[in-house]
Amino acid sequence: MYKYDVMSAKAEEFINHEEIMETLSYAEAHKDDVKLIDEIIEKAKLRKGLSHREASVLLACEIPEKIQEVYDLARQIKKDFYGNRIVMFAPLYLSNYCVNSCVYCPYHIKNKHISRKKLTQDDVRREVIALQDMGHKRLAIEAGEDPVNNPIEYILECINTIYSIKHKNGAIRRVNVNIAATTVENYRKLKEAGIGTYILFQETYHKESYEKLHPAGPKHNYAYHTEAMDRAMEGGIDDVGLGVLFGLELYKYEFAGLLMHAEHLEAAKGVGPHTISVPRIKRADDIDPSVFDNGISDDIFAKLCACIRVAVPYTGMIISTRESKEVREKVIGLGVSQISGASRTSVGGYDQPEEEDDNSAQFDVSDTRTLDEVINWLMRIGYIPSFCTACYREGRTGDRFMTLLKAGQIQNCCHPNALMTLKEYIEDYASEDTKRIGEELIQKELLNIPNPVVRAKATEYIENIHTGQRDFRF
Repeated sequence: MYKYDVMSAKAEEFINHEEIMETLSYAEAHKDDVKLIDEIIEKAKLRKGLSHREASVLLACEIPEKIQEVYDLARQIKKDFYGNRIVMFAPLYLSNYCVNSCVYCPYHIKNKHISRKKLTQDDVRREVIALQDMGHKRLAIEAGEDPVNNPIEYILECINTIYSIKHKNGAIRRVNVNIAATTVENYRKLKEAGIGTYILFQETYHKESYEKLHPAGPKHNYAYHTEAMDRAMEGGIDDVGLGVLFGLELYKYEFAGLLMHAEHLEAAKGVGPHTISVPRIKRADDIDPSVFDNGISDDIFAKLCACIRVAVPYTGMIISTRESKEVREKVIGLGVSQISGASRTSVGGYDQPEEEDDNSAQFDVSDTRTLDEVINWLMRIGYIPSFCTACYREGRTGDRFMTLLKAGQIQNCCHPNALMTLKEYIEDYASEDTKRIGEELIQKELLNIPNPVVRAKATEYIENIHTGQRDFRF
């Protein structure tokens, strides 16, 4: 019998099934306990986070006015830690060859219908140039697990190629990596290659369900997968990103497991997750999400996002184009700080987007707008689209980043950096309407930089960007 131990290196101890079940029972028993709920909300207002048990009470609560208090607090915490900035990125699918049998993913090895593709280095160059021509500066590379077609050497070669491409004023300044769980040695290689965040979705924290959903292949090993972040940090990777695929298992169970994972990393490694992603299962080539009976409504999804934000105030929260414009707008206000734009989930989808019969995509995209349309929309609803990668390139990663963030100091860098990268986008890629809105936003937001020295320097840098210079950062 495993016992819950936040410091343990064993998956079934730091993500302990009995502890989760006790947590859910406790939350259900106290979901109407106004006194306790008020105490938890007051603790959350300290911006130090909540335990998985405390946060689970808020998630279980169905008292409308208390839910509203959580939403209001989530908005305020998001504003205090991240301001009104939204970081932009795009996924880049390198290969959909995969040896796993994940029942929710069209890449599974038994799918003989899907087109199997793998980018050559020339293909990577074309994809990256297409992404640079949109204005992207930050990518998340994705690949199926296949030791023959997608070995670590192939991933490293692709990262090197991506960083090497300078096209017009374009450059990819940060490559985040979302590939299968691997060894400490391979994580060291990824670190040496200059990756940003290592991202790995747990899919589900329910071990029995996990093993059924992954019936064959290396991903079947629950412990090896769940302990991947510990190995990544042992390999020197400072920033790691967690996530579950909501809809596979009961959402309250996943929520508790996700927070326990964050608590474990903070306690055992000294640094919690740099990001938390909140994908929901979507239709794909041979995957019908309706066969999974744990789907969640948009309202529950919004509540999950708000509760994650108050429970883990320091983490960046990511939402992809899996979600519609309407859903994305709702959850951006409740805590999401990073979104993708103009995403293609097919292999080679940026350079040749006109291939309508291509079925190499991992999932259907709900938000199909261009990057310029997304940028325009964000500014119209009061946000600063940011292409900033300065912290990563200035060494403000891991515990150094978290220390600054928790102290409320990171915005002294991030706010002006966001404005400068937005100015680059406006000068190089924006439509006339987006450029007009952006110029007005930049001038208004420059006044919100509290430090007069920083404000003056940012103003100078923005003027220099207008005259052709690039890549200023604090």
